[in-house]
Amino acid sequence: MNREEMKEKAILVGCEIGDDHSRFVYSMEELQALTETARGEAVMQVVQKRDRVDASTYIGKGKIEELKALEAELEADLIIFNDELSPSQLRNLSRHLNSRVLDRTQLILDIFAQRARSKEGKLQVELAQLQYMLPRLGGQGTELSRLGGGIGTRGPGETKLESDRRHIRRRISEIKAQLETVVRHRERYRERRKKNHVFQIALVGYTNAGKSTLFNHLSAADSYEENQLFATLDPMTRKLVLPSGYTALLTDTVGFIQDLPTTLIAAFRSTLEEVKEADLLLHIVDSANPDYDNHQKTVQQLLSELEMDHLPQLTVYNKMDIRDSDFVPTASNSIMISAKSDTDCTRLRLEIEKQVLAAMIPYDALVPQTEGKLLSTLKSDTILRELVFQEEEQAYRCRGYVLPAHPVLGELKPYE
Repeated sequence: MNREEMKEKAILVGCEIGDDHSRFVYSMEELQALTETARGEAVMQVVQKRDRVDASTYIGKGKIEELKALEAELEADLIIFNDELSPSQLRNLSRHLNSRVLDRTQLILDIFAQRARSKEGKLQVELAQLQYMLPRLGGQGTELSRLGGGIGTRGPGETKLESDRRHIRRRISEIKAQLETVVRHRERYRERRKKNHVFQIALVGYTNAGKSTLFNHLSAADSYEENQLFATLDPMTRKLVLPSGYTALLTDTVGFIQDLPTTLIAAFRSTLEEVKEADLLLHIVDSANPDYDNHQKTVQQLLSELEMDHLPQLTVYNKMDIRDSDFVPTASNSIMISAKSDTDCTRLRLEIEKQVLAAMIPYDALVPQTEGKLLSTLKSDTILRELVFQEEEQAYRCRGYVLPAHPVLGELKPYE
């Protein structure tokens, strides 16, 4: 078995501050899930309750001695802290401990490095990694020069870590320039879609809520779906055909997570720009997870930070076949489904169509039979409910619903 296939042993360290014990417990469970997603194995958890973290070493001296004994006994490769460590904390801890010291941010960056597929995704991961590493280069030279040495050293940024600060700053500028080009390209696409007046739907939700599974079932796409955190990183957009035949666009996005590193929110803002343009958000909630309510709140908080909380939302409570025994739906505009059930997906399509109709206005018009192009536009760009040929007028009576800003409205002669 080679080094890449072996799971690295990790000791997880958490510091509980404040009175929200259940949130802390869940955060530690999430850290364990993140470690497993990064192909590591959590062999022990060390926790400490404090009024505030230690400014120089994050945890107290006694806990550091306990960690020293544990790393020797368990032959740990890594010690992962459930928080973002300051450069001085990381330096001091590395001095005290023999194993590699990582924090929650590095762990999430490592997973993103594994998951990035598109050029944009890879650039964004590299940017976030370099911005994170820059202030931490001082005391970590020996650690960071281990290329591909396991969790926390993977990804596009690793070959840059031996370079000096000036080189890294230059690389950050290069990446930002490249990302600006990608963002402009994406904006042109979005403008074209807006010009075509397509109804846009975005899937949002906590990581591992089942967004990609639902995306695949609704759009017949092949987005990567796996029972892991951050299985999807790059946004994908596909056509979604509703029961009436109307075609909307559906975008799958990266999963949200509590305490998402600030470097990542900044780096992935352009990825989430797709969501900003949406006419409807499908907020997917994992009803099988005991902490589903906190997940909902985290997503709403992040949507608010990204200035997307004003968009219309339909909450989709997923995994109802294995829902938690204490599950109670709290969102007013919601539907309960299992993404793997064809019947449920049909119900969801009908519900989405209702939401689309709510954003549209009705029309009742007479279209001459010679206007083939106009008839074709009504069939493709509107929800056409009735199409009846009127013999005496040699025209079609068309009744249906259309988006208020669609230019086809100007071409329609109202039926009298």
